Amino acid sequence: MQKITIALLTIVLFGSCSEKKSDKNLEISGTIKGFKKGTLYIQKIKDTVLVALDTIQINGDSNFISELNIDSPEMLYLFIDRGVTNSVDNNLPFFAEPGKIKIETSLDFFTSDAKISGSKNHELYTEYRGVVSRFVDQDLEIVKKKFDALKSKNDKVMESLNLKQDAIVKRKYLYTTNFAVNHSDYEIAPYLAVAEIYDINLKYLDTIDKSMTPSVSKSLYGKQLKDLIKERKTLENK
Repeated sequence: MQKITIALLTIVLFGSCSEKKSDKNLEISGTIKGFKKGTLYIQKIKDTVLVALDTIQINGDSNFISELNIDSPEMLYLFIDRGVTNSVDNNLPFFAEPGKIKIETSLDFFTSDAKISGSKNHELYTEYRGVVSRFVDQDLEIVKKKFDALKSKNDKVMESLNLKQDAIVKRKYLYTTNFAVNHSDYEIAPYLAVAEIYDINLKYLDTIDKSMTPSVSKSLYGKQLKDLIKERKTLENK
């Protein structure tokens, strides 16, 4: 009888351990096709510097998992250490939020192949970047033409190109403002304000701030937006 009791207790204890839930509110998992050995880092920006939140060693298995605690939805970065010189294709940004996020990509095209699911904020960020990339391409084309105009010393063409470049910037800023206001119930709204259009006319920042829901207003980027507006108003009133 005693042996049976001990056995039952063992089963109960084992079951309790196996059902123990993580005390972390964010799970990041994924696969990097072709990456068999190296190190991954989950990073965040703190005081303008990237700092590591977690370090993951990869040795033979391309799958990875990381469990973290975040106080608020936040832009994080998956950095891959290939063991060679760093390149622009080594750091993958993703907008993290509590829950389960999955990242699938490849070693050869680390950022361009990336498919990220499990975050509504990241879904909106991807949508935003898709449109803004057109403005970036247009600006690069203008820069190329300005270089040619500079070489030929054609001031009239240069003046025209400057006006076109200013127009592109204005369209980007207005699009960003509208996107933030239209998605003011997500943390992507204040993030875009502080990361993309921090120097826009204050009335637009105020518009975004006033459109945010209470929970977004209290988030990390919501607080940063309020601090930015306060700082801008102080400087402009001097």
